[in-house]
Amino acid sequence: MKILIACEESQTVCKAFREKGHEAYSCDILDCSGGHPEWHIKGDVTPLLKDKWDMIIAHPPCTYLCVPGAHYLHKQCGRWDKMLKAREFFMMLYNLENISQLCIENPVPHRYAELPKYTQIINPWQFGHEAKKRTCLWLKGLPELKPTKIVGKGNHYIRKDGSVSNSKWYAKSNQKQRSKTFSGIAKAMSEQWG
Repeated sequence: MKILIACEESQTVCKAFREKGHEAYSCDILDCSGGHPEWHIKGDVTPLLKDKWDMIIAHPPCTYLCVPGAHYLHKQCGRWDKMLKAREFFMMLYNLENISQLCIENPVPHRYAELPKYTQIINPWQFGHEAKKRTCLWLKGLPELKPTKIVGKGNHYIRKDGSVSNSKWYAKSNQKQRSKTFSGIAKAMSEQWG
């Protein structure tokens, strides 16, 4: 199959499908960090969406759409407009008509984004990683992803300021690290959808 992994610089999902023999390409405005620039298309993904793909897996930017960012919407100047622009991009992907197999992956959205209801929620701990990261999947023409290796959910983490994170991994990671797909989830996608 010819597969586009939209908005992916890590190439985690791309490599998982390549290992299964598929013609997969990552695309992002950033250089790839996955070690295979020959499989990476650097630039805006929008023009590529008109091409013929058997499957698209998209990871649209979530900064302005997900629950953790909701409390900034009224505090930071211009953030509401950025949220509307992010929603427009998400909905463009969601409404693609020329693709029969589509997965859009994002964290749980806040209500202001008014995104369509997701198909399912998955967590890394269902795919062999001791971490919590509630991840929504919007699926079209694909079955729900089945857990492959259920492990512990990871430890709570108490920050220096006394606040508690639901996951030690999440609290100690930065935005770029949190945006990467866990390898166990990528492997499940390639095995179950490839």
